[in-house]
Order: sequence, then structure tokens, then C-alpha cells
Amino acid sequence: MDKLFEHTSIPKAYFTLAMPVVLSMVVTLVYNMVDTFFVSQTQNPNLVAGVSQSAPIFTFLIALGDIFGLGGSSVISRLFGEKQDQLGRNVSGYAFYGSILCGIIVTIIMLVFKTPILHLLGATSATWQYANEYYTVLVSGATFIVFGLAPTNILRTEGLALESMKASMIGTILNIILNPIFIFPLGLGAAGSATATVISQIISDGFLIYYTHTKSTRLTTSIKETKISRHLQWELFAIGIPASVTNIMSTFAIALTNHYLIPYGADSVATMGIALKISTIINMVFVGFAFGAQPLIGYTYGAKDAKRFNQIMKFDLQVVCGFSIIMTVLMFILAPTLMKGFLHDPRVISEGAGMIRWLVLSSTFAGIMLVFTTMFQSMGKAFPAFLLSVSRQGLIFFIVIVITSQLFGYTGVIVAQPIADVLTAGLGILLFLIYRPRFKSKTRRERNVD
Repeated sequence: MDKLFEHTSIPKAYFTLAMPVVLSMVVTLVYNMVDTFFVSQTQNPNLVAGVSQSAPIFTFLIALGDIFGLGGSSVISRLFGEKQDQLGRNVSGYAFYGSILCGIIVTIIMLVFKTPILHLLGATSATWQYANEYYTVLVSGATFIVFGLAPTNILRTEGLALESMKASMIGTILNIILNPIFIFPLGLGAAGSATATVISQIISDGFLIYYTHTKSTRLTTSIKETKISRHLQWELFAIGIPASVTNIMSTFAIALTNHYLIPYGADSVATMGIALKISTIINMVFVGFAFGAQPLIGYTYGAKDAKRFNQIMKFDLQVVCGFSIIMTVLMFILAPTLMKGFLHDPRVISEGAGMIRWLVLSSTFAGIMLVFTTMFQSMGKAFPAFLLSVSRQGLIFFIVIVITSQLFGYTGVIVAQPIADVLTAGLGILLFLIYRPRFKSKTRRERNVD
């Protein structure tokens, strides 16, 4: 593993770690598209809108898992870079079992407060049945979804990106197979889509546990190796919570967008749900590149290798921005064709194509912001990571959509996200100038388990 992180050429090391994550994201993307396709084939706008309204819950559960997955991988990669392998092993055990406990607690809370949460998500009398069905099944399996993010991310700190990808792909492919079976032949509709997701996640978790137990030499599945110092716990949560906030803010942004679109009808809500899924083609791939490179950035930062660190960051920006620009052009051209695969109404197709074009317009700026966010996470810089995480689809987005919806109505709702992306990218560049790494010493930090 040390050879890959320390001596392999940067392009080779980068793509060795990032490509399995990208491929996993692509498969997940295919699932998301297929899932939306099968739901939309019911040609029931209320069902599509109901699923769209409850879909942010899945994003929220992923965000909780990211606390342990991304927070743990950030700490572990830096510890491995500092050659403190046993401490890294204990952090992996802590993240492993902490995510399970978190999932159980969240399941209980979200089932108890189901009604007010559904109201908050924008469920109406027309969409309530479908939103409720999807929500109930998904939340019942929340523990498996939250847990899966821990080993998925932590395996990459030991260079086991391929194994992490295999487990994710197995679950996603199974989901693609089960989704139409549960929706149509079994007639479960929205509940069927959620059931397929939960079952597939359980299978994926099983493979993640197997790979961690059999392929890893530095990570653990043992509950006996979970004791870490309060300082390390603080580091994990200080990075994990800002990392998870990115997904929580995504949930917030979707719910807020749906809220502002409700006056324009269920068709607009449903169309935006599909447009958002399509526009994530770009986002999910550059997320794969950025998060795939995170263990490499963290390891190099922990090793105090300034030259290699700067070269990695430059290469990361070039890859993410180059990909974003190319895909933005393609999405502009293909937007109407992509919408035709989901809905048949010409008016809705035209509306959706416009939504897609606005959403992807600022992808390069979103990519820049993400690279800086993952850099701060890898370095253990909690404040700038948190600030970026709450801005793009949180604080800045909220301010923008309130203003633009008042000024421009429906169009203002659609253009809010690209405007927020540009503003947040500017914030990211400013934070980089302030918090950019300065390697003053090669002295390793001393940490105790007690």
C-alpha cells in the first residue's frame, strides 16, 4: 500500500484509487436513472412526485453514513501516512460499529416522527400515499444504508478501492433487477422501489464486511478494537459531520426546491425530480474522482510531502474541471432526448430539458468547490470544510432561491442552484488562499489510545 501512496506516479495512483469509485458512481447513476424510469412508467405524476418528495430521505441517510465513512477515512489515511497503523485500525473499528448504532437510533426517531417529516418534505393530499409508502420502507432499513457508507469509504484508505467498488456494484445491479419486479409484477409501487433498495443494500453490506475481514491487513471488523481517544473521536466527527452536511444540504435543497415548485403543480415537482436525477450524471462522476482521491491526499498530507501534495491537488482540479466542461456541453445537447426516456408529454419534456440545462450550467464551479472541500476534509480542516458544505445547497442556496423566486417566479426557482454554485466556488477559492497547507514541520503528532 505504501508504494501506491508514496512512490507511484500521481496519475497512476490517482486513477487506481479514483476509477473504482467513479465506476461505482456510474453504476449507482444507472440505478438512479432506471429507478426513476420504472417509477415514471406508471405515468402517474402523483406517484412520481411522492417518490421525489421522499427521496431526500435516502440522501439524508447517506449523509449520516458519511460521518463515519468520510470522517473515519480522513483520520485513518492521515494516520497511515504517519505510520501509526494500530491507531488507524482502532479508528476503523470505531467507525464500523458507530455507524450501526447511529442507524438504529435514526430508524427509531424517523418512524416516530414520520408524519411531521413528510409534511416538511412537502407531501400533499395527492402525493401522501406514495410518499408515505416509500418513506416507511426506506426508513425501516435505515441501519443498513447508514452502515454501508463506513466500510465503503474506509476500505479505500488501504488501497482496496476495487473491493469497495465490487460490493457497491453488486448491490446496485441487484437493485436494478429487483426494482421493476417489486413495482410491477408484485404491484407494490412506491413501496416496491424502496424495498428493492433496502434488500440490495443488505446484500452489499454483507460483501463489504467480507472484504474488510478477509482482504484488509490494517482495518478491522472486531468490536474489541474500537477504543480511541477523545481527540481522535473529535477529529472523526469534526471532519465527518461537515462531510455529511453536504448530503444533508442536498436533501434540504431538494425539499426547498419542491416547496417553491408546488404552486406550479405536481407536474413541475415530478419533472424537477427527473431533471435532478439526470443532472447528477456530471455530479456523481466528479464526486467519484474527488472522493476517490481523498485517501491519497490525506496520506500525502500526513506524510508532510509538500511537493507531491501540491501536484496531486493540481491534477485533481484538472481532471474534475476537464470532465465537467465536456459533460456540460453533452448534456446541453442531449437534454430533450434524455427527458423523452422518462415522460411522453411534449410540454413536460420541454420544461424538463430547460431544467437540466440550467442545472448543469454551473457544474464546473460545483466541481471546483468539491475538490477544495475534499482537500480540507483530507487535511482535517473542519471549519472551511464545514463552511463549504453548508453553503452550496444550504445557506447560499437558501438566500438565492428566496430572492430569485420573488424576482423571477418559476424561472427564479430553476436558476437558483447554478447561481449558488458560482458563489460557492468563489468562496472555496477564498478559503483555499486562507487555509492552503503550509508544511512547516515533519514531526508526527503523538496520539494515545487512552
